[in-house]
Amino acid sequence: MDTQLDTSQLPPVPVMARRKFADLVGVTEDTVTGWINKGYLPVVEIGKYRLVNLALVTKNALEQSFYE
Repeated sequence: MDTQLDTSQLPPVPVMARRKFADLVGVTEDTVTGWINKGYLPVVEIGKYRLVNLALVTKNALEQSFYE
């Protein structure tokens, strides 16, 4: 039986490490960790790592209504 997974059919999920995300938005890594722990930032868990899910951050931002 062939157990090899064809990953070419899987959509790419853009993720980013906490430190890189913190640098890009201009806050400390501890702040980003706090946002993750409070559920403010969506993450993808891979083993012991929690990476910021940029696709979901973007989707949530686009769904926000800023002109209510």
